[in-house]
Amino acid sequence: MAMTMTQKILAAHAGLADVVPGQLIEVPIDLALANDVTAPVTIRVMRESGFDRVWDRERACLVMDHFVPNKDIKSAENCKLCRDFARAHDLEHFFDVGSMGIEHALLPEQGLVTAGDIVIGADSHTCTYGALGAFSTGMGSTDLAAGMACGRTWLRVPGAIRVWLTGELGPWVSGKDVILWIIGKIGVDGALYQSMEFCGPGVASLSMDERFTICNMGVEAGAKNAIFPVDDATRAYMEGRVRRPPVEFAADDDASYERTIEVDLGTIAPTVAVPHLPENARPAAELAGVELDQCVIGSCTNGRIEDMRVAARVLEGHHVHPRVRTIVIPATQDVYLQCVSEGLAEIFVRAGAAFSTPTCGPCLGGHMGILAAGERAIATTNRNFVGRMGHVDSEVYLASPAVAAASAIAGHIAVPPAPVSRRPRTADALRTTPLPARPKPG
Repeated sequence: MAMTMTQKILAAHAGLADVVPGQLIEVPIDLALANDVTAPVTIRVMRESGFDRVWDRERACLVMDHFVPNKDIKSAENCKLCRDFARAHDLEHFFDVGSMGIEHALLPEQGLVTAGDIVIGADSHTCTYGALGAFSTGMGSTDLAAGMACGRTWLRVPGAIRVWLTGELGPWVSGKDVILWIIGKIGVDGALYQSMEFCGPGVASLSMDERFTICNMGVEAGAKNAIFPVDDATRAYMEGRVRRPPVEFAADDDASYERTIEVDLGTIAPTVAVPHLPENARPAAELAGVELDQCVIGSCTNGRIEDMRVAARVLEGHHVHPRVRTIVIPATQDVYLQCVSEGLAEIFVRAGAAFSTPTCGPCLGGHMGILAAGERAIATTNRNFVGRMGHVDSEVYLASPAVAAASAIAGHIAVPPAPVSRRPRTADALRTTPLPARPKPG
């Protein structure tokens, strides 16, 4: 029976010859993830349910990234609970202040996800890892507790949408513009409980960082997961990095899809999602003059090294508008170090931006950039819901690093001057020497 890429991964893990949309299956998982917001719930559920161990200390992963460094007593207590749990179960992969990064950038960087995996996480943007040809999806902390204790989970096989990509992106256009454009066309429920499967000749023109960005926001269209085929760029990214042998799956030529969305990458312009939904996508040029109070460049969506380079390229030789508080947050410690070694950090600081340790912070209105009533921000984050970055009477505009940086300089939504050629995209954008392992608590 013909199957999509996602269906093949699920069938293989379930030990079945084939699966069909809507079918309930039980599958073993390759990695279970939680953070400092969701892990405390997972830990309490495990204890209340009588689970006294994790199924595999090397495949249960905790990342302290949302409210760290701890912003208040509650966040400190949550992290302490996670630290105690990690110590008690001798978890191999516990990432804390000084070693952590924003989870969905950190795990691929550390080689903890590989092609063909099934990854579950108590965070909706776990779908990011589909860029590596893995099935990855978010779920509630209670479901994660069962998965972390048993190493298995139940899934309903999703149907699929084929996103057929052709052409190449133009100057200052990136993966963020692509996914905002797609969500603008199909809406925030346009892929509800479906797999968004990206394919076509245009895939080869997208960098790995752009693929991570696109998959990260699949959930903003309601998707169960988003996934890219494994190609030479994927293999180059995984080489010497992943800790388990990759298993490549490819959709059958006659696989059945709910529908096909055709995207000519060359026709996409720099795009911005206006408040208060990611589906409110409009060309950035149409929003020129919308004044801003804050700019945030970072997050699990756009905090990777390629994003930092683009932002620095726009900011170099300029200073941000005196009204626009500009916060740059590299997604991981390795990205931070590379920003320093390449001189990007100096560009950010000289441009008048704050350059931060990795944290989710402002993305979810946690800390490091909360908005007051009436304030407006442009951000490379993934959600612009009411009150997402602070007060319910504030506004968030979603954009790419290029548009965000240009807007910070202008004081209002703007795009960088054109024409400018695109820099070459490399599969190994981040190749730093691994940081020393953090000693385990105890």
